Amino acid sequence: MSEPTGAARRRGPFKVGDQVQLTDPKGRHYTFTLEAGKNFHTHKGSFPHDELIGSPEGSVVRTTGNVAYLALRPLLPDFVLSMPRGAAVVYPKDAGQIIAFADIFPGARVVEAGVGSGSLSAFLLRAIGDHGMLHSYERRADFAEIARGNVERYFGGPHPAWELTVGDLQDHLSDTEVDRVVLDMLAPWECLEAVSKALVPGGILCCYVATTTQLSRTVETIREHGCFAEPQPWESMIRNWHVEGLAVRPDHRMIGHTGFLVTARRLADGVEPPMRRRRPAKGAYGDDYEGPGSGSR
Repeated sequence: MSEPTGAARRRGPFKVGDQVQLTDPKGRHYTFTLEAGKNFHTHKGSFPHDELIGSPEGSVVRTTGNVAYLALRPLLPDFVLSMPRGAAVVYPKDAGQIIAFADIFPGARVVEAGVGSGSLSAFLLRAIGDHGMLHSYERRADFAEIARGNVERYFGGPHPAWELTVGDLQDHLSDTEVDRVVLDMLAPWECLEAVSKALVPGGILCCYVATTTQLSRTVETIREHGCFAEPQPWESMIRNWHVEGLAVRPDHRMIGHTGFLVTARRLADGVEPPMRRRRPAKGAYGDDYEGPGSGSR
């Protein structure tokens, strides 16, 4: 059974061409690529790359200034936070939520629109494996090239399950029988008709938006479209904790709002979504609204 793309590259001793993440005594990270005969320099001294080549992952190296650095291969969350950017990246906390709640599985057929710098593309490719399909769409050619470089740098070359198209999804989407669609764009509601034609019944649409106005329009347009079950919107936040003996407290900083996520399931053709009982605020849908929950119970 063959290994997934890039798996062998991330195992065994360090080799020329491997990316290395150094951690200093204060927890700061430094990432570089191993090259024979080169030196790594910091304000605390230097050491030769050759000292790491052939050493096992998890080794400790010391600079000429006698400062110890822990050497590991960067994890994917580390890689995406340090990679070159064209557009803002999808943060690992949101990528993890997308993988889990959009139920991205090995072998899945996935369409992605709004590639940006390739952060989410790398996470999706890791989840679907070599035998899935990820077709990504990006409007800007310069962003697409940055994303391609980042993804190929992480996987050690072109990924066999990835196709990248420069252009608008609604103009170029020809895929059918798609399991999942992930939209990271300013106006995902513009793509709902094209997405509904591509998704299989029971398939999942996942939208990633930044503002409350985008969130509101995305949710309401999905409801009005008629091909999707009730959308589920949410956001996540991460707060690290300081643990040192009896000093156990939350960190002063946290990863707060980065974006909202919305998921919705594709209904079978010709099926109308069941009416959802809601009690909106008076006037939320206009003075003439007489939908479920608008009157007395």
